[in-house]
Amino acid sequence: MAGERLRGRRREREALDRLLRDVRGGRSHALVLRGEAGVGKTALLDHLAEQASALRVLRAAGVELESEITYSALQQLCAPLLEHLDRLPAPQRAALATAVGLAAGKPPEALLVGLAVLGLFAEAASQRPLVCIVDDVQWLDRMSELILTFVARRLDAESVALVFGVRTPAESLPGLPELTIDGLSDADARKLLDSALAGPVDARVRDRIVAETRGNPLALLELPRGLSTAEMAFGFGGLSAAPLAGRVEDSFQRRIAALPADTRKVLLAAAVEPVGDVHLLWRALDLLKIGPEAAVPAETAQLIDLSRRARFPHPLVRSAAWRSGSAAELREVHRVLAEVTDPVTDPDRRAWHRAHAVAGPDEEVADELERSADRARARGGWPAAAAFLERAAELTLHPDRRVSLLLAAARAHSDAGSFGQVPELLGAAEMGVLTPLQRAGVEQIRAHVTFVLNPGRAAGPPLLAAAEQLRDLDPAAARETYLTAIGAAVHTGRADPDFLRSTAEAARSAPPGDDLAGLMLTGLTAWILEGYAEAAPAMNRAVDAMTRMSDAELRLIWLAAPMAYEMFRFDVLDQVTSRAVQVARDTGALSLLPNALALRAGVMHYLGRLDDSSSLVDEAEGLMRATGSALQLSGAVPLAAYRGREPYASQLVDAMFREAAARGEGWSLGIAGYFKAALCNGLGDYQAAFDAAREAAAYPDLAIYHWNLGELVEAATRVNAPDEAESARTLLQERTSVAGTDWARGVQALADALVRADEDRYRAGIASFAAAGMGMQAARARLLFGEWLRRENRRSEARAELHRAHEAFTTIGAEAFAARAARELAATGETVRAKTPGTAEQLTAQESQIARLAVTGRTNPEIGASLFLSPRTVEWHLRKIFTKLGITSRRELAAALQS
Repeated sequence: MAGERLRGRRREREALDRLLRDVRGGRSHALVLRGEAGVGKTALLDHLAEQASALRVLRAAGVELESEITYSALQQLCAPLLEHLDRLPAPQRAALATAVGLAAGKPPEALLVGLAVLGLFAEAASQRPLVCIVDDVQWLDRMSELILTFVARRLDAESVALVFGVRTPAESLPGLPELTIDGLSDADARKLLDSALAGPVDARVRDRIVAETRGNPLALLELPRGLSTAEMAFGFGGLSAAPLAGRVEDSFQRRIAALPADTRKVLLAAAVEPVGDVHLLWRALDLLKIGPEAAVPAETAQLIDLSRRARFPHPLVRSAAWRSGSAAELREVHRVLAEVTDPVTDPDRRAWHRAHAVAGPDEEVADELERSADRARARGGWPAAAAFLERAAELTLHPDRRVSLLLAAARAHSDAGSFGQVPELLGAAEMGVLTPLQRAGVEQIRAHVTFVLNPGRAAGPPLLAAAEQLRDLDPAAARETYLTAIGAAVHTGRADPDFLRSTAEAARSAPPGDDLAGLMLTGLTAWILEGYAEAAPAMNRAVDAMTRMSDAELRLIWLAAPMAYEMFRFDVLDQVTSRAVQVARDTGALSLLPNALALRAGVMHYLGRLDDSSSLVDEAEGLMRATGSALQLSGAVPLAAYRGREPYASQLVDAMFREAAARGEGWSLGIAGYFKAALCNGLGDYQAAFDAAREAAAYPDLAIYHWNLGELVEAATRVNAPDEAESARTLLQERTSVAGTDWARGVQALADALVRADEDRYRAGIASFAAAGMGMQAARARLLFGEWLRRENRRSEARAELHRAHEAFTTIGAEAFAARAARELAATGETVRAKTPGTAEQLTAQESQIARLAVTGRTNPEIGASLFLSPRTVEWHLRKIFTKLGITSRRELAAALQS
């Protein structure tokens, strides 16, 4: 029994026992056992499996040779659970079926596959608590690691344990709870060493060995094996500077070398066959005319267990067996394994074996690998596709084909987000003879990687160079590449003002087109080079086209939304951001969802729905945590600015300033300036608002220039800076008179009212914002009107407007503005009662999110998909919510949340 074999490890066993108690009690846990090779991680995982024998236990392990086969580890875990597949929502069911090869379809997004696996685990655990053990994570295929890490971060109330073993210094599984596995204590290490020694050893030598191995159990057991007392006199053959894992593996290699030739071949074949399928292994060995008796010496030496599955006692044994084979022997073993692997049910693993069985170029195998790459791409396995394509490039004799395969591998790595390998592949492709289209493709891939890693000044020149080469070869790709270059220049903004103009001048040579990218490009180049009024027709044509965006074109929303903001087209923003979020959620589009959530959150705050904006920001942050991405501040900053909760809001704004300056993103500096001005205007710190808005409005950034001008007018009128107020009002009019929307009319009417103290313009501004559906801006206009009425000593009228503003801000959750309205009411002699916390405010942030989504009528699976939780976790949280609110059903939720 593993528990009996474990010496010491009390702390580790107690941690695993606590984990199992929680899982039996209905909670979920993820845990990473991290330590060096041989330190005992696998023994502890075996102990966990034995202690969980009454539960459902699933095991998988990464295999170095299999690390390029997409979803290979995930298939090991999910295969026994596929009986629950039909209980998943249809999009998740289809995604997982495609990922594991049960069905054909579009390449599934990793996020959707992750939600499906989370749901599958939850469904299985509803019958019996589930323990999933994954060892040797450092050798998992990249997609399996990505999905399982996502699932581990979202486990909550499903009765699932997901426990990993990973070597140090591997950087796998960041951010998950960890249990570091160190060497044994000196006392336990001495006892373990004594059990492995052939005879007595000098105490000083024994102490040196314990110190040298750092209490590593495998080293203590393996390194003395076969050494005499005399050989042990100076430790393990004398002091060695070699890494401990390498020395242990060398010891295993020596033991393997002493075995009969056929036995060594059994170990080699078992090491190369990654799944541990004993029947397949024996069929392969039969082709080599090796019978079962050849395995007996290896089993007697405890180097392998072939009872049910081919299993090595430690990965270092597998590694030693693999490295013990000569190149010819390895090719021979791969050849027979390919012959016995079913080409219908397991074509990719067969292709991989064939690829390693050939000694030189082989067009037939290259063809097979290319087909495997196509299948991998269809399942969303971009890393595996890249690996297949790279090997196919090595095996082809045709130079043109080699170039195409290398470029395809580079694109696959880029799509997978593994940008580090792209330059080498592009460099290898450039050593061949490239067609003009291929050369343009090389530049496009390089430029795309540069833009993704740094969407500012550095990305511009390579994007323009790629677009220039694509112009006559692929007009559509050229337009989109020029558009991305414009986006890079917009992000750079005030950090390099000349860059925007020079980029637009270069983009004017783009081939014309009436697709969305072409319309956007035409509008933006005119906006940059000709001015607002002249560009307005082209800009509006592009914005109109956004209402007809295809799902594929939604990827352009990162630049499309700022164009809609620039033209005061709130109707389009509302429609397009809502659709983008829905499509991204439905498809699990990880490349689209973060942007879509942030943009939709911004629209919600203009609508005066800060609770909904908060839900979207929380969802975006949950997504970042679930996927291990760096948290972005931009979604949380406007929310904090309008709520005005100090000092938290100022800290967020200041952090945004610092990050934008560090990245050289002038556009983000302008956005941060707007948030600072809005925050300070809400708090009544008008001088700080004036300083921030004046600096932010010094450069006409796309989308946010009129935001900053509006804040500047308000602050300037309060700090007695009439010239600055009038100048900002005039600059606004140059835009609002051209845009002509309700939003534009509201902005201008309010600016006019502030500068000219015009009652009719105040009323016009309030009406225009209300007509546009912009509840936040309407409330701010009403507050300003009420303040003006009070200063005009029209107290009764002022109280009416200020009460309405205060009520609106209180409902919205704009606490700073509500407090400002309360202060103004107090100045009129009116007392405002503070809002007392209701029962709903006792809910946690996640419970509030779930409750709000439930009120909208969403089902548990729909709520789970939105918040990256399993439906069973949503159900568990809803029960807690009902208890806290004192209700028994969803029908009562809306009223309870209002209390």
